[in-house]
Amino acid sequence: MSDTLLKSAQQVILTEARAVTQLAERLDQSFVNACTLIQNCTGKVVLIGMGKSGHIGNKIAATFASTGTPAFAVHPGEAGHGDLGMIEKNDVAICISYSGESDEIMTLVPVIKRLGASIIGMTGNANSSIAQISDVHLDVSVEKEACPHNLAPTSSTTVALAMGDALAVSILTSKGFSPDDFARSHPSGALGRRLLTFVHNIMKTGDEIPIVSADTKLLDALLVMSQKALGMVLITNNNHLEGIFTDGDLRRVLETQSDIQNLQIKEVMISNCKTILADKPAMAAVQMMDEFNLNSLPVVDESNQVLGAINTHTLMQAKII
Repeated sequence: MSDTLLKSAQQVILTEARAVTQLAERLDQSFVNACTLIQNCTGKVVLIGMGKSGHIGNKIAATFASTGTPAFAVHPGEAGHGDLGMIEKNDVAICISYSGESDEIMTLVPVIKRLGASIIGMTGNANSSIAQISDVHLDVSVEKEACPHNLAPTSSTTVALAMGDALAVSILTSKGFSPDDFARSHPSGALGRRLLTFVHNIMKTGDEIPIVSADTKLLDALLVMSQKALGMVLITNNNHLEGIFTDGDLRRVLETQSDIQNLQIKEVMISNCKTILADKPAMAAVQMMDEFNLNSLPVVDESNQVLGAINTHTLMQAKII
């Protein structure tokens, strides 16, 4: 039983993968024309599909919208009862129908044409009614569905979704859409939080910063480090950073020093330590700490004046990691 299930699943995935590979191999000027039409659109991109194609249209619309191309999906049945008023002459309508003969969509297409909106047909039949009336036709045909009866939309919906992703990503690349642009469309998501949160938003400041002078006894510095609970103490002179001493440094001192009673912090601190500027993205701090195996970072300005401090726990509290 298990072998049968696994073989069936593998066959489905391989069939759909082959269909997507074939799609990539036959992309041509029509794809470029569709991209150009969408890039030159001064309105919105409207996805229209019935049944499973409608679900694919919803996903493609969401991908477009999140990557800088205003888009939404319209149900063709609802469009025929008033929602067609959402479509305007400056829009581009992408009509998804594998057969290319969907009655619900064909009812709308002439009206969309009269409005002056452009139409991209995404069908599996270049000779279909929708393909013939479209300004640009995109071929999303497949050799067969992954369904063993060749009935349930499987390979065809996967290929339509891949075509939509190809359009959205090609256009965002052409426009120079950046990770910061993406984050602005996802302010509530984990990715948006990581990209839009800066060091100055989360760093400890003022009395929260563990600071001592270079002449401070090591034991007194350890007391400050314990009180501030950042796993480090910063050594400064008139707020100018001179070094850092961390929990890890303490372990190394205890391994090499038999008497720490009279040690001053300047004798064991790490000079020329890694720092980060307050206006850097918090993710830059994560990357630096990962690269150099650090748990803590001083935050400084261009003159190496201490502005704050962050550690791994700070980043975890801010949900950056």
